Amino acid sequence: MKEFAIIETGGKQYLVEEGDTLRVEKMEGEHKVGDSLIFDKVLLTDNGSTTNIGEPYIKGAKVSAEIKSIGRSRKIEVIKYKAKSRYFKRRGHRQPYFEVKISSIK
Repeated sequence: MKEFAIIETGGKQYLVEEGDTLRVEKMEGEHKVGDSLIFDKVLLTDNGSTTNIGEPYIKGAKVSAEIKSIGRSRKIEVIKYKAKSRYFKRRGHRQPYFEVKISSIK
């Protein structure tokens, strides 16, 4: 069984293994493709024989990742409508994201 961890970033939780690629919410600061990120909000780690559970986070645990791409997701339409009052609003939104590859779990 492979080693895995559960991390928290951008208000969401992700189950990650070494070598996984996933999309996470864009983080504040100046980042570019090829930069490395460290996720220190680790909720759980498991290596097949022992499981560590944080309260809420595990002290000293870190997950390293590398940014593979920076982009924006598909556009979603947000519509507000009130019947019989001539009220109609249409807005669009594209959520920015980082696509990261997990390099190590410590």
